[in-house]
Amino acid sequence: MTRPMIFVVSDGRGETALAVLRSALVQFEEQAYEHKVFGEVRTAARVGEILTRAAQLNATVFYTLVARETRTAMREGSNQLLVPTVDLVGSSLSALFDLFKVRPASEPGRLYESDRDHIDRMDAVNYTLKHDDGQHAVGLPKAQVVLVGVSRACKSSTSFFLGYHGIRVANVPLIPNVAPPEELWDLEPEKVIGLTINLRRLKTVREARAQYLGGRAAGQYLDEDAIREEISFTNRMIRRAGWRTVDVSYKAIEEVAKEVAMLLGFKLRYPA
Repeated sequence: MTRPMIFVVSDGRGETALAVLRSALVQFEEQAYEHKVFGEVRTAARVGEILTRAAQLNATVFYTLVARETRTAMREGSNQLLVPTVDLVGSSLSALFDLFKVRPASEPGRLYESDRDHIDRMDAVNYTLKHDDGQHAVGLPKAQVVLVGVSRACKSSTSFFLGYHGIRVANVPLIPNVAPPEELWDLEPEKVIGLTINLRRLKTVREARAQYLGGRAAGQYLDEDAIREEISFTNRMIRRAGWRTVDVSYKAIEEVAKEVAMLLGFKLRYPA
């Protein structure tokens, strides 16, 4: 038996329409159906194409269109092709017009545009969380910037600061005798930034970290010769790869993040 077909049509990404539809479908949990989302529908011609396909598949169309052209095309086209349609925003627009006595802006995608900054931030933060400290190296190509450096060179904190500003950041530690992930070498050099730090500052930071941990960190982590070798190894790797650098020795996280963003041509976006 053929499953009923539902079309979801939107001038944005279709998420709002799909959410409304699913809230109603909860009342029909045992019913099987198929659905297809059509986003960024901005012209009458596109509406006509979708309605023609809906007629062929005997589909019901649920839509959230706000522009006069596409709403008119949907209404007239559904009458001509006898396609059942459900206007998910029409009654709301009418009620709000009665309330405010002002016509709606009728700007397609306005909801997504207003939420896009928040969406971008969440996407960036989620990516950064997943790719912290060399994790999930297979996903490095999707990063907008990859930070490399020794342990305690503020890679993670800088990554999360940039992620909060909507930039997808991964970070990878460079450790002597431990091969970095192959994916790192496949990246464009311009995408990778090395965070460098001088020996005295790194030792001080690590000693403070060890004290915070109750003195449990020891051995090479605090050994000056070992630290010197880590820094030398990291600097050699950075020079060999041709990566640009930011010296983090005596800078606040915000300063480091701004320098990284500037090197990559990004502008930090503070929420309103």
